[in-house]
Amino acid sequence: MLNSALKNKPSSTTEKGLGRAQEILQCARTILAADGYAGLSMRRVAAEAGISLSNVQHYYPDKDTLLEALLLYTMDVFQSKIDAISAAMTTSTPLERFLSTADMFLEEITDPVTHALFFEIWALASRNAFASRLMDKMLARERKTIYNLIRGLNPDLDDEEYMQRAILMVAQIEGMMLFRLNRHARRGEFMAVRASLRKALVHLATAA
Repeated sequence: MLNSALKNKPSSTTEKGLGRAQEILQCARTILAADGYAGLSMRRVAAEAGISLSNVQHYYPDKDTLLEALLLYTMDVFQSKIDAISAAMTTSTPLERFLSTADMFLEEITDPVTHALFFEIWALASRNAFASRLMDKMLARERKTIYNLIRGLNPDLDDEEYMQRAILMVAQIEGMMLFRLNRHARRGEFMAVRASLRKALVHLATAA
């Protein structure tokens, strides 16, 4: 999926250019996940992408711009998967759609590259003001997504309560990264944790 920040940028960027920008982000994602922020450089991204440094800088002028675009791109991918779930589950209940979305988030954050990427940004956010602002932006987007999915599941709850519960749900899902779940090598453990998480999320989404 094309990065929204670049796609919405007023320019004469061609489809080929948008494809090149996405290729740059994929290279940056791999480097950041493998070697952290310290190992991420514009020159290294250019080398991995097989293009010139000036070409990378045409799309992303500096490292911080690249990092922001990478996070936005990751969230755009999540959103496209959420949209696909909604489109495929039109006859399902809102609770079923919400739980399928939660399953997707858990699958994504246990992907080795995605896990390493988010873990690095979490660590960076504790000592880097720019990374902290990016993390706040990402978490706010996740909370809004969860809020929209659970709103109305219990008519007795008001909007403020739904938002508080969405905040707790995002914290629970993101917190799963600390356990370094391996959904392939330890599938049984992953499924057991997912079942427990589902119960907790259902309670938060529906309990008075």
